[in-house]
Amino acid sequence: MKVIDYSDPRDKSKILKSTSNIDIGDSSESFLKLANDSFRCGMFLLLKLPSAFFAGVRVKEATDSSCQVTVPYWWFSTNPFKSTYFACLAMAAELSTGVMAMANIYRRNPSVSLLVVKVEANFHKKATSVTTFTCNNGIDFKLAIGRAVSTREAQIVVAKSVGLNKFNEEIATFFITWSFKVKNTSE
Repeated sequence: MKVIDYSDPRDKSKILKSTSNIDIGDSSESFLKLANDSFRCGMFLLLKLPSAFFAGVRVKEATDSSCQVTVPYWWFSTNPFKSTYFACLAMAAELSTGVMAMANIYRRNPSVSLLVVKVEANFHKKATSVTTFTCNNGIDFKLAIGRAVSTREAQIVVAKSVGLNKFNEEIATFFITWSFKVKNTSE
């Protein structure tokens, strides 16, 4: 598995040139429309990620370059220390990265599998109000998935998601490591 630093501008320009002929059509846009539709996204969460749904995790806004996800501070997401439980914060942080990852593999041909392989977190302040997680790694996902398709080698993206409270104070920073690999035709 090859690890490429997608945050390095020199690598990005090389990769953009090598993947510029890859066309994913409007599949990414279609997925982002679904993610931005509160009812349809809510139904997805209820059916596929019920813990996140019941904790109140919601997609606030998703674009091809960034995604914002909120998690409220309320009885279902709280811990005994009167703050949002870390697992609920982790669900929101992961979803803020996962929406963009999923958008870039949605209806892709060839199919690409994705997997979270590592999660790191730093907690800075108690979460006692709604926390909004923002990930701005959309281009990194697009580049890595394009490279996985063109090289048939697994690719890694370390996405950063920062959680802020309603006063714009940093609550937590998560680093979610994703792996992307083109599925074998026999799978």
